[in-house]
Amino acid sequence: MTPAMTTAQDRVLPGTCKVLLARATELVPLLREHAEAGERDRRLTEDVVDALRRAGMFRLTAPRRCGGYEVDVRTYLDVCAEIARGDGSAGWVVMLMNTGAYLVAQLPDRARDDVYGTGRDAAVCGQLTPTATARAVDGGYVVSGRWAWASGSHWAQWSLVSIPLPDDLRAALVPTAELTLEDTWFAAGMSGTASNTFVAEDVFVPEHRTFSLPGFLQGVTRSEHADEPLYRTGTYPLFLEHAAPMLGLARAAFEHVLDTVHRGKPIAYSVYQRSFDAPSYRLALADAAALIDTATLHTHRSADALDAAARDRAPLDALTRARVRSDIAVAATRCREAVSLLLDVGGAASFARDDPLQRIWRDLEVITRHGLVNVNLSREIYARALLGIGEQVTPLF
Repeated sequence: MTPAMTTAQDRVLPGTCKVLLARATELVPLLREHAEAGERDRRLTEDVVDALRRAGMFRLTAPRRCGGYEVDVRTYLDVCAEIARGDGSAGWVVMLMNTGAYLVAQLPDRARDDVYGTGRDAAVCGQLTPTATARAVDGGYVVSGRWAWASGSHWAQWSLVSIPLPDDLRAALVPTAELTLEDTWFAAGMSGTASNTFVAEDVFVPEHRTFSLPGFLQGVTRSEHADEPLYRTGTYPLFLEHAAPMLGLARAAFEHVLDTVHRGKPIAYSVYQRSFDAPSYRLALADAAALIDTATLHTHRSADALDAAARDRAPLDALTRARVRSDIAVAATRCREAVSLLLDVGGAASFARDDPLQRIWRDLEVITRHGLVNVNLSREIYARALLGIGEQVTPLF
């Protein structure tokens, strides 16, 4: 074990979760200041990345043994949401780097040491779409392929990619220095995430840096430690985490519009010199706040269910698993509805290029259509579970 590692007895001190949330809050002004530059350059600014790294935002879900915080799911979501309140792209990158840390924790200590042995702030991104070829060789696999939309690609020292085999689909951990990065990320929203394409040409991946994705979906882990409850929650934090940037963006939109209203914005072509005085605008703000509250409550319900199951070593039953997917869909829908109301209050001026509300709106529209959110599919999953239909429409369940 290298000096960068900590012992199993080193636990996060009481109050650390509050400290991490406070750190995220302190970053919000910086994130907002740099959000426009991040969108323009299609990557977060280096000032933002350095600040996130110094605040420990890339190791929220990393094992404590490796210098990470190994926070529970509820804390993880709340911190990511707070980062997204400052900038949606930054919230997304923090979320995806912690997806990588969570997946590295499924691997044996030898692989963990490869990642964290030279420093606890190593970042891991990835894309698990099976767009590659691989062949087994002595001690591992030789991999070639292309993996698009690898968020955080510019700042990760490691990448998790998927490799299809005749009898398995495996996740493979590869140093990004052994991959070529193609600049392919041009999108209407989430522009600052640098979700570019990794390319591998006959890269060797040792066996200890891989794990079976179908096995992982069934709760199998290669971790050598039984005292890490976070990693007993399987794939479900990786679904639910997508709600966090949605919440942060919706809250940012609400704060922005509330400030605009308080500053005395008039309603054009009306008697209202201050939109603050219009009952319809007041009600729209109240409805938007309630919708964001609803999204938050659904997200927290699922996070608490995952944390309880991990503590109790109790696998989630089929109905609860389906409800997690439903809660994500509800959060996405309610956040979109809230921001739509807020755009109505903000008016056409909200779509000016120098108004952050239009960027928040575009970011949210992109996030809520991610494949692991898929509102309609999630509703179908929940309906099948409620009706007792055993066969589901996706293996990601």
